[in-house]
Amino acid sequence: MFDKILIANRGEIALRLIRTCRDLDIRTVAVYTPEDRDALHVRMADECLSLTSPLGYRDGPRLLEAAQQTGSQAIHPGYGFLAEDALFAAACAEAGIVFIGPPPALLARLQDKIGTLRHVAAAGYATPQASDKAAGLDEGTRLEQQAAALGFPLVIKSCRGGRGRGMRLVFQPDSFGEQVRQARREAENVYGDSSLYLERAIAPARHLAVQIAGDAQGHLIHLGERDGSLQHNSQKLFEESPAPHLDDGQRARLWETARQIARLFDFQGVGTVEFLMDRGGTFYFTEIKPRIVQPHPVTEMVTRVDLVALQIALAAGEPLRLRQEDIRLRGWAMQCRVSAEDPWNDYLPSPGMVRHYRVPGGAHIRIDSYACAGCQVPVDYDPILAKLVVWGETRAVCLRRMRRALDEFVVRGVATNLTLLRQVIEHPDVVRGEYHTGLLFDPLPLPLVAEEVRRDLAAATAVAFALREESGQPSPPPRLLSGWHRASRAL
Repeated sequence: MFDKILIANRGEIALRLIRTCRDLDIRTVAVYTPEDRDALHVRMADECLSLTSPLGYRDGPRLLEAAQQTGSQAIHPGYGFLAEDALFAAACAEAGIVFIGPPPALLARLQDKIGTLRHVAAAGYATPQASDKAAGLDEGTRLEQQAAALGFPLVIKSCRGGRGRGMRLVFQPDSFGEQVRQARREAENVYGDSSLYLERAIAPARHLAVQIAGDAQGHLIHLGERDGSLQHNSQKLFEESPAPHLDDGQRARLWETARQIARLFDFQGVGTVEFLMDRGGTFYFTEIKPRIVQPHPVTEMVTRVDLVALQIALAAGEPLRLRQEDIRLRGWAMQCRVSAEDPWNDYLPSPGMVRHYRVPGGAHIRIDSYACAGCQVPVDYDPILAKLVVWGETRAVCLRRMRRALDEFVVRGVATNLTLLRQVIEHPDVVRGEYHTGLLFDPLPLPLVAEEVRRDLAAATAVAFALREESGQPSPPPRLLSGWHRASRAL
């Protein structure tokens, strides 16, 4: 096992990694850019180093230098930034630093999204229709030709994607050109690569992900599935496990298909095999994410397995001690992604200072967050503030607990999507577990407000109005009402 690990990330995932390392008695080194100098992950790590390069957390050479400078034996990339960068993983190996993730050759293979789809399709598994070749910045004509061949609706995807960035769903040809330009800009900003490819959209669909783990000795297990169909701009707002709409036969078939596909690539490490399921119940493989993913706490809640600790152990060369029969899925878990953005203003990010921050409490509630009162939400990074995760014995209990937790969650100083999340989990389709990826394309129905809530809101509004009117009335200071100034003039 390692003695010291450098955390090559920021925000809530950096804190998540630091806490697990502490549990394992591993020292940590945090890195930070100027805007993150006072961030919580910097304060909680055992050591910290500044990143002054314009590339920030994507500056691979500087991160390697920092690891060597601090005597770190490994680098954990978290998710995003360098987590799926095969060149960085190879540079780590060359420098004698362990990259906590799959081997460089496997990362390079899975980075080839089109090649991955071809390999899986050749093995007899269903995949979406996709481009036969990626298109670079100066190959817009090729994309137009591929779009015409595939037909609409279709999905524009980044060749280096995996976090919803650089992805666009296009229903009509007249908006295709603008969507391509937006996808290119975002892919270039996030991944440093503007290459795109196309997939024929499967819509509406259910977005399913099977958590997997494999060691260098060939042992491979799954840890159940998650449903991440509730998305905005390909970012998952709500995720739950198990998927509410699968019967036992479908679930078993999904698990086994995920394991078989992972074996096609001799998968090592902790990752996710992702699928779309159409209305007919057919599973279409879409990609393998060879890293820890943002909704991993959902799986941790139902399996009681620390996926980060497992990932670190596998990277250290330890065999997978868990066997498939050891995995027991207990109860239900849900996660809401709380972000500093304004859903009522085109989801614009809301950077600034958090003035008040109150998180929910109680049994079976987990908060992964970097936020606190007085912290800054930077403008240059993903606006995620927290991941709110709850567990319950049944789906109904879990949903009630999530509703209560969202009601308790209070953030002041920046706009958040908390109100949207409250509306989402009250949606009839979500309550029934019958939602799909297209649910948020249409406006959400207005929630029913209980009579006592209306009464309280009316009273609060009346008080606020009275206070505002009172503060606007000019009044003389008390000292002028005593008459002392008139007495002095008389003297």
